[in-house]
Amino acid sequence: MTFNFNDPLKQEIWATVRAMNDAWTKGDPDDLGKFFHRDMVAITATDRNRLDGGAACIAGWKGFSNAARIHRWEEIDPVIHVYGDSAVVSYYFDMSFDMGGQTIDTGGRDMFFFVRENGRWWAVADQYSPYPA
Repeated sequence: MTFNFNDPLKQEIWATVRAMNDAWTKGDPDDLGKFFHRDMVAITATDRNRLDGGAACIAGWKGFSNAARIHRWEEIDPVIHVYGDSAVVSYYFDMSFDMGGQTIDTGGRDMFFFVRENGRWWAVADQYSPYPA
């Protein structure tokens, strides 16, 4: 689904999010190095401890991408708040994937924090989780 933001800066940030998510859902998860800041941290739904550092975050997303066959990924109802050279991006997601011999349909929430360095938007923090039961 395509979302258009009236603010060109928000549209630029959203284009970054879309390209980032396409990298791990449709392309090469190693390309997340173009989006994940070297000092990124993430709280995931499946790891007890936070992922600390861009390399650890890339490894986590890559591990999932390699273990799953993703059929569908969709961002829903995104919101972007810009604070100078930083931004919060939140959206709901819907996805379907095969893992361990079964098809899993799930959805949840995702919230990223981005900073702009050297003219590029970098993900510096992420927290996502499935919808509560």
